[in-house]
Amino acid sequence: MTLSNFERLVQLADEVFAVKSDPSQLDVNPEVLERLQKMHPATVSAFDDGNGPVAWVLLITTTLELMNRFLDNQISEKELFNLTPLNIQYDAIYLCSALVLEEYRRKGITKNLAMSAIEIIRKDHPLKAAFVWAFSPEGDLAAETIAQLAGLPLYKWAK
Repeated sequence: MTLSNFERLVQLADEVFAVKSDPSQLDVNPEVLERLQKMHPATVSAFDDGNGPVAWVLLITTTLELMNRFLDNQISEKELFNLTPLNIQYDAIYLCSALVLEEYRRKGITKNLAMSAIEIIRKDHPLKAAFVWAFSPEGDLAAETIAQLAGLPLYKWAK
């Protein structure tokens, strides 16, 4: 039986991020998605080709102070998420994850989803910086492009 686009994205997420074997990573589940929506409705984006989602982009709005603690290895990705308060002005954005099914890659979907989300978030929050923990050269390049287009300095986490 052929997997649905949704099932294929879930499988891709497991392959790329291996969240289940790394407790420091944010394991996206319905509760996490609900809290992200409370942070800002534009933090979660999807592109649907009419047959279900073919791409997801997840951003986390947070503070510069928490961004710096994460970049300095003082807190994990999961802690970054859990420590980010609700109902405040956010000044940093974590380019958390982007997943695109293979046959839809290199079409600008990630860039368009992320840029649209950042523009919407900026209407409510004075973003001053972007940061990323890239899992692939493609992810690194996408983050650089998005930050450049958004006019935000990009900071990178490294183990």
